[in-house]
Amino acid sequence: MKLYEFMGKELFKKYGIPVPQGLVASTPEEAGRAAAEMGEVVLKSQILTGKRGKAGGIKFACNPEEAVAEAKQLLGMELRGFKVEKILVEKKIAIDQELYLAITVDGSARQPVILASAEGGMDIEEVPEEKIVKKLVDVTIGVQPYMARDIAWLLGLSGEMAKQAAKIITALYRVFKENDAELVEINPLVVSGNRLLAADAKVTIDDEALYRQPELPRVEEKTETEKKAHALGLSYVELDGDIAIMANGAGITMATLDIIQHYGGRPANFLDAGGGAGVETTARALEILLATNPKVIFINIFGGITRCDDVANAFVQVKEKQDIPVPVVIRLVGTNEELGVKILKEHGIEAYRTMDEAARKAVELARTS
Repeated sequence: MKLYEFMGKELFKKYGIPVPQGLVASTPEEAGRAAAEMGEVVLKSQILTGKRGKAGGIKFACNPEEAVAEAKQLLGMELRGFKVEKILVEKKIAIDQELYLAITVDGSARQPVILASAEGGMDIEEVPEEKIVKKLVDVTIGVQPYMARDIAWLLGLSGEMAKQAAKIITALYRVFKENDAELVEINPLVVSGNRLLAADAKVTIDDEALYRQPELPRVEEKTETEKKAHALGLSYVELDGDIAIMANGAGITMATLDIIQHYGGRPANFLDAGGGAGVETTARALEILLATNPKVIFINIFGGITRCDDVANAFVQVKEKQDIPVPVVIRLVGTNEELGVKILKEHGIEAYRTMDEAARKAVELARTS
């Protein structure tokens, strides 16, 4: 379960991690009152996804009037599939340096790992490996002061800044451990004058441990499209690409996402139609994909319980009911494969036999669309 930024910062404050002064607003008037109290402010859309700034979800205001106007623009808008219902209004701070700090689980080592970098304010995946500090944590002893000081030194901090960083690192581990978190992240952790501040907060709690965390808020994470898919019994997650994916089974769906990325494409979603999806469910799944306005739809079916002819009939059914304005790449292999391919061919649709060939075609079409 992901927490909104303002919830993460409330949690940080409980553990002594300093954050900018801020107030949550649900109306433009509340944003204006917050600006009247704080002066120059930043208004941050509260949605459960990153890259808000690039999507227009972060605005600045110099006075209450500007804050009201910007809040009117933000509240109610849709960003990356999420409707903005709250904004965090924070006092604008001077940023002298941006750092990165996070704690998550290293699956191969089966231990918590602290990740830190002097290259904050950007996606950690884009930071070169040699610029990332990684320290595994022994859960029997936790984060000892010497480890926190060592990480602060490796970030290039010294003196009072290093002391503040060490305290934040120790406190962040307590947030991680005591709240059964899968991830706690501060990006950026900013140097502002003579202090360090958590300018952002990302906290993800282990769903299986929520029963042990009655004091934590419960957050509904699904977008409207994800809710529709869930109601149909489909496993669906929105992504930020332009190639819509449908496959039958979690493993093949993940493999499809991987091979699309391997060829330089960008998946728009994860949609597992399940091992026994019939014509109606498959047709509804296709309608969901079309509603996301992708450049290409890639259907990858390995027929077992789900028969290839059922998938072919479902696609034909959707095609006859509504216009499909984007190219569709279909790969069919398995149960009733020949019949499925024949049904599609009768309607002028080519089916591919290998995932590699189909994926390359989908990426090529997305690039030229």
